[in-house]
Amino acid sequence: MDALTFLRADHKSVLGMLEVLDGAPEGDGAQLSGLETMVNNLIIAESQHEAIEEQFFWPAVRRALDDGDELANQAIAQEEAGKKLLQRLEEGRPGEPGYHEALKQFVIAGREHIKFEQDVVWPRFAAAVDREELEVIGRRLETAKKVAPTRPHPNTPSDSLTQKTMGMGAAMVDLVRDVATGREADNPPDPQIH
Repeated sequence: MDALTFLRADHKSVLGMLEVLDGAPEGDGAQLSGLETMVNNLIIAESQHEAIEEQFFWPAVRRALDDGDELANQAIAQEEAGKKLLQRLEEGRPGEPGYHEALKQFVIAGREHIKFEQDVVWPRFAAAVDREELEVIGRRLETAKKVAPTRPHPNTPSDSLTQKTMGMGAAMVDLVRDVATGREADNPPDPQIH
């Protein structure tokens, strides 16, 4: 499957989560609503998605477009801000005021980031690379997602090499933590590609 089809399916899944989480209950209702599981789904999906983009997609954008560095830098800055919000969610609990503020901010930032990618970057990238390259990148993304970190790691540098090396170590630690805490049950299924 090509890179943009793969990423579009991830985005569709995340946008669905953001729709559900927009206006999520606060206070006592948040603790009873299943909000923590839904947010864990979001954290896992977004952590995996951003890690694999940083490994394979943004380096391809840098190579393919004259202003690829500028576009990739802007997107990665958005992703890094998103990781900090996800970390606040990871460390907090429903019902805590900072948790809900971070969730509200992430819903807005997540939508803006997806819009930037899909409306600004993707059309230009698709016009600059051939179908074969899109397929190669898509396969790399699909393979990498199976072993990607499930937590945000905002202090890990976002460059491709670091993500491919330290990211793998972080992913293994995440997996062990997820199994030990029972969090692996919150791992959302991979989006269906139609």
